[in-house]
Amino acid sequence: MEKEIVKEYSNGELTVIWKPAKCIHAAECVKALPEVYNPAEKPWIKAENASTQALKDQIAKCPSGALSYKMNEKEDQESASLETKVEVLANGPLLIYGTLHVKNKDGKEETKNKTTAFCRCGSSNNKPYCDGSHIKVEFRG
Repeated sequence: MEKEIVKEYSNGELTVIWKPAKCIHAAECVKALPEVYNPAEKPWIKAENASTQALKDQIAKCPSGALSYKMNEKEDQESASLETKVEVLANGPLLIYGTLHVKNKDGKEETKNKTTAFCRCGSSNNKPYCDGSHIKVEFRG
């Protein structure tokens, strides 16, 4: 089994956690905070360029759940149970917000928190999850 890649970027108070395998490249982060998220630069996330609250607000809107955060030097007291909500993205994935318990085809169970993007186009190489393939195949739905 391949180890999941996880990158962390801190502004001192909060650490942004990015899981590239979950990213569907919707670019909501880039649109919301271009001073923080710039895919043309290395590192592409500069958490120090925004306030902790601005980062929290933006991360909460990440459609794939590829971005999350943890507060530095204290337990994350914000991990409250989330209400489950379902949203169909036009020409994109099915987004499920909240805590999910997913049983994969091999019987393995995993817990997904915040936002989970499920493939609707059928082209994902990471089924049942979206990997952004809908863009390449020009999925409409």
